[in-house]
Amino acid sequence: MAVTEVFNEAAERVKQLKEASNADRLCLYGYFKQSTIGDVNIPRPGGLFNQEAKAKFDEWTKRKGVSKEDAMKEYIKKVDELCGTSFESKI
Repeated sequence: MAVTEVFNEAAERVKQLKEASNADRLCLYGYFKQSTIGDVNIPRPGGLFNQEAKAKFDEWTKRKGVSKEDAMKEYIKKVDELCGTSFESKI
């Protein structure tokens, strides 16, 4: 199966995830954005009350330079870890 197909399956499965730490959710967010868009293409959000947007931006920025395919693979690995699935074996 192609990485993109497995990635899409994992992205659908993770929507059912009920419990995950903020750190895990941010990690998934960063890999998802890197997988779908690539390197950050927006300025960092400002403002004192915009902490969630800043955290998401920072997490995405950590993946700068990672190829979309590698980011998809890391996303899939993280979904497997959190959901107890085995999407990685389909790649």
